Amino acid sequence: MSGDKNPLALLITEHGTRRLHALDAGARALGLYPGQKATDAAALVPELQTHDADPEGDAAALTALGDWCVRFSPAVALDGTDGLFLDITGVSHLWDGEAAMLEDLLARLAANGIRAQGAVADTAGAAWALARYGEGPVVIPSAGQSALLAPLPVAALRLDAAATAQLPRLGLTRVSRLLALPRAQLTRRFGPLVVRRLDQALGQVEEALVYRRPPSPWFDRLAFAEPISVLDDLVRVTGDIAERLCERLRTEARGARRFTLTFHRLDGKAFPVRVGLSTLGRDARALTRLFAPKLETIDPGFGIEVVTLTADDVELVSAAQGQLDNSRAAMAEEGLTALVDRLSNRLGEAQVWRAEVFESHVPERAVRAVAPMTPAAATGWSPDRPRPLRLLAHPEAITAVAELPDEPPVAFTWRGQRHRVRLSEGPERIAEEWWRKPIDAVRTGLVRDYYRVEDDVGGRFWIFRAGLYGDPDVTVRWWLHGVFA
Repeated sequence: MSGDKNPLALLITEHGTRRLHALDAGARALGLYPGQKATDAAALVPELQTHDADPEGDAAALTALGDWCVRFSPAVALDGTDGLFLDITGVSHLWDGEAAMLEDLLARLAANGIRAQGAVADTAGAAWALARYGEGPVVIPSAGQSALLAPLPVAALRLDAAATAQLPRLGLTRVSRLLALPRAQLTRRFGPLVVRRLDQALGQVEEALVYRRPPSPWFDRLAFAEPISVLDDLVRVTGDIAERLCERLRTEARGARRFTLTFHRLDGKAFPVRVGLSTLGRDARALTRLFAPKLETIDPGFGIEVVTLTADDVELVSAAQGQLDNSRAAMAEEGLTALVDRLSNRLGEAQVWRAEVFESHVPERAVRAVAPMTPAAATGWSPDRPRPLRLLAHPEAITAVAELPDEPPVAFTWRGQRHRVRLSEGPERIAEEWWRKPIDAVRTGLVRDYYRVEDDVGGRFWIFRAGLYGDPDVTVRWWLHGVFA
């Protein structure tokens, strides 16, 4: 409600006409309503104060409020232009119950000048109805929606404008009247929406919500009696909350690959930092070490009041037995995993990878980048088809001299340096994969004859001839594709 004595309304322009968009309680009490012409409203209530509405700013503010609510639940969904849904399954115990959680949420919103109504229920429809049409904050007991929804107006079911206007004209003013009617009759008279909304509110039909972040039950929260701002304190609470969440993971024999740590400032701004693991992990100390360098980017402002931690990509940890003798191989693997995690979180996951053999007879397609700790593939290089240690990303053109057109070269020039061939082996004939788009400078569809050659100073190279002699439409060219050790 406006702080002034005069009623307040926000205006928008629709098809060249100024209309009321939103009103405070004083304006509504005088009989004004959204959509009414501004001139008619001014004639009825001359003292009405008006300002231009800012729908885009309102949407941005609601989105920011949704991000702020992550301190209460990782699963937050926007509801239209003026509401939020929070899935608090598995997190209300952090406030000693749902009622205390709702009270804390509304109190914090009020302290920031945001008037809000709230309700907790088994279904989104029931919570929406009680928050907007109920009397005060309420926590609906499990399976207790029907009794509390019955006295509410039918508008509490989130119906469209036509149904909301038509039902009261037929005497169906309360939800209790709809509950008493056969479902088939309701569907015939008013369409499927009325029945679907009723069933959603009662929990008889599932309702999908679009969350800003994927909902995760692996969530923990720490709130502080006094705000913190010192870097050492941020590191300490990171270790504390990591230990709490990792203990839950250990209890249920699970591990996670992604963790998001979010610091919530007194002014409502949230600062998330993220780390990823190459393998499933639940070691709080290792997580703290990965988070620690990133905490220097956090601006605590006037203080951090809440910190939350969410785990994603959670899976069961295999019960495979480790090394009994604490062998050097096992210790080396653990050290490698820790190194990969540090490098990935510092440089970016896309910058840390290893090469793996891929099933393709075209050389430049036969290797791909995979995650560093991915188990090795069963396939490997065939000993009958050796490949160079260094394979060029794209073949480079060379000039070659051969005694006969179909024989290996006796000399070639690469990058301005001439090489005399002492030994050669081949050819290995490889045709392009015609069903795929070409990825190099070599003309697609050409047959390649590969040779392994050694020059007179011991350098070993992998070169090929693209195209066959005798084809009038093809210009035969030589290319260098790799260098052996």
